[in-house]
Amino acid sequence: MFENLLRRPEAGAVLGMLFVTVFFTVFGGTNFLTPGGVASWLNVAASLGIIAIPIGFLMIAGELDISIGAMVPAASMIMGVASGYYELPIAAGMALTMGFGFLVGLVNGVLVVRTHVPSLIVTMGTLFAVAGLTLFGSLALTGNTAVALVSPDWAKEMFGSFINDSFQITIAWWVGFTAVCVYFLHYSPWGNWVFALGGDRVSARNAGIPTDKLTIWLFVLSSMAAGFVGMCQTILYNSAQVSSGMSFIFNSIISVVIGGVLLTGGFGSVVGIFFGTITFAIVNQGIYYTEFDRNLSSLIIGVMLLVAVMMNNTFRKAAMSFKSKKGS
Repeated sequence: MFENLLRRPEAGAVLGMLFVTVFFTVFGGTNFLTPGGVASWLNVAASLGIIAIPIGFLMIAGELDISIGAMVPAASMIMGVASGYYELPIAAGMALTMGFGFLVGLVNGVLVVRTHVPSLIVTMGTLFAVAGLTLFGSLALTGNTAVALVSPDWAKEMFGSFINDSFQITIAWWVGFTAVCVYFLHYSPWGNWVFALGGDRVSARNAGIPTDKLTIWLFVLSSMAAGFVGMCQTILYNSAQVSSGMSFIFNSIISVVIGGVLLTGGFGSVVGIFFGTITFAIVNQGIYYTEFDRNLSSLIIGVMLLVAVMMNNTFRKAAMSFKSKKGS
């Protein structure tokens, strides 16, 4: 039974999470596992995790979306400008924010499937386009790069509140979103389509899978997830500003890879991405509970990424070998 568990895509992520948890518990002291300590890395994991899962879907399907780096601050500013500066109803600001996320994702998906240009290049173009549009629009509409927002109680409670004064409500959204995505990828027929895209797109198309539509919707999901995070951050902090969200690009990819998703596509799991995100957040925040040099966090994350890539290949070969033996 233990051998079967080690062949699963999330095996490396679970082992990695257990290792870093023990490591920072030993070297970080008791404060690391206090409610405040746990909240420090769970809050980071929640916002990152909501973005990482759709990015994981795209990577399993053999694609990539780096425009999320501009989508998060763009969504934040749309929310702030609409419902803060122009005082539109908060629901209208949310609709505009998520609508813009839908539009950006749609543009990304359509360009990828129509032009056959690699998604890395396409989303790099939209990354700079959205970032430039955000800065220009903010200055043109408000004359400033930051705006304040006062949210009604119901919106604050749903999207920008704290549980027990420590845990952001975003954690609940992340857990719920993860549950839905587990069903989508592992228990619905659409999940098999996503794996088929990453395995062999031509064979998937010949088998009757609507590869173009599925690719477009995966990009829409990615962009809207980033938009949701930007919206929640504006409501949480009562303000929005034109800032860089580039860290979300690398952090989400690292979390996905640590979670067991292969860069070549066709292999991965939502549970693995979930634990991979937690692992990354623990390393990112746990260093502050130790006496180590804070700059070492980047070194640890880099080493973890290299180890994760090697472990993912090992687990995939073990899984494929196990399937071959069962088939024979």
